[in-house]
Amino acid sequence: MNLISLQAAVVLTDRSERTLWRMIADGSVTRTVENGKALIDLHSLAPSLCVPLDADDYALVIKADQGDASAQTDLALIFFSHGKTKGAIYWLEQAGKQGFPEAMNWLGHCYVAGNGVGKDEATGLAWLGKAAALGHVISKAQISGVVYGRVNQPMPNS
Repeated sequence: MNLISLQAAVVLTDRSERTLWRMIADGSVTRTVENGKALIDLHSLAPSLCVPLDADDYALVIKADQGDASAQTDLALIFFSHGKTKGAIYWLEQAGKQGFPEAMNWLGHCYVAGNGVGKDEATGLAWLGKAAALGHVISKAQISGVVYGRVNQPMPNS
């Protein structure tokens, strides 16, 4: 059984926790309890998913829910590709909080453009700066462009 957290189920279905509990109560969603924590069977959620997922994506969801930052970022991109920015931002924030530069870069762009979040250039630049500091090449070029007024040119050595 592919088990995920209740919070991941909320994001994957774009439904409230309360609605999911009703679905569990009526038997349309399967739940298990491990170590006092409610876990949801991902396959039982299939009819309610807000984005289409194939078998490979199910494995990605499991990894993302277990805290794999790369999987969280990839899952966010699936959400973006289906216009589900709220879910995308959730997964990017999970990865960004772990210091994953690719997620930080995406979050930076989201905040600068107001895509899925309120437009906030300062927060966007902060995310881009963090990604650049961790060596993200694209973020470095973008920060350089902001600071030095040119895009895709290296920062001066002095």
